[in-house]
Amino acid sequence: MGDGEVCDSVTDTAKAIARMEIRGAAAIAEATATALREQATASDAGDAAALRSDLRAAARRLHATRPTAVSLPNTLRYVLNRMNGDDVEAVRDSVVTAVEEFCDRLDHAQSDLGTVGANRLTTGDTVMAHCHSTDVLACLETALDQGKELSAIVKETRPRKQGHLSARRLDELDVPVTFVVDSAAYSYLNEVDHVFVGADTITADGTVVNKIGTAGLAASARNRNVNFVVAAQTLKFDPETLSGGRVDIEHRAPSEVLSDEQRLGFDTIEIANPTFDRTPARHVDAVVTERGQFPPESIVTLMRELYGPETGRPWEE
Repeated sequence: MGDGEVCDSVTDTAKAIARMEIRGAAAIAEATATALREQATASDAGDAAALRSDLRAAARRLHATRPTAVSLPNTLRYVLNRMNGDDVEAVRDSVVTAVEEFCDRLDHAQSDLGTVGANRLTTGDTVMAHCHSTDVLACLETALDQGKELSAIVKETRPRKQGHLSARRLDELDVPVTFVVDSAAYSYLNEVDHVFVGADTITADGTVVNKIGTAGLAASARNRNVNFVVAAQTLKFDPETLSGGRVDIEHRAPSEVLSDEQRLGFDTIEIANPTFDRTPARHVDAVVTERGQFPPESIVTLMRELYGPETGRPWEE
């Protein structure tokens, strides 16, 4: 390799992320970091500049897969900003070290977040969950480990029905689960003490970008005076929004909504399949992270502390 070539591991990882075979911010981040390490070790670039070119090409390939999953570019920033050295071995070693440090922090982040989120829960609470978030599950699992008894109402979360994953996991943990269609959420909010959701991206003004249906659920929870909690590692903060950048809403294939067979007779009807929506900060009671619990309006301060006043795109340099 050399001159911006990408290794097979990067290509395979990018395809798996794009197909949602690898999903969830932490899983995407770990896979991305690991792919960069594979690129660094597999490259036969003859000098440091060529190896940097390979790594930036790999980063661009990975970045193109999921434009809304901010954990991916934040992983790229973490690793590439620590890429240094005047020769091939030095650059390679700096990337391998950065990936090891990143993955170690990632291993602890969810556990720490779970402890913070569990503090919001008491025995007898019923939690409503939307989509599938390992950060949310970390909060619930930690609360269960603390001896708290919980029950859950889980939305199916169409069109890919990720709610099935959450329901199965909670059932494995012996949590009583009521599984409901998305449109039934409002009817069940009177039975709920907290709504817990994850996030794909959190912007500088505290807006939460998450699986489609989150914004409506948040508005309904506010209307019913039900606590609405976002569980998200700081890896999901989008530093590009500090300078006014806007998060693009990803649209996926119409076939996720209607199969080709089901579309017979619908040929002239446009099918929209937005993957995410934006929940305003005013509908969020708290953002739970591995660094503590924060009101959404204070995210901008924490983001500056973590990423500085502005953040570039080192994969484009």
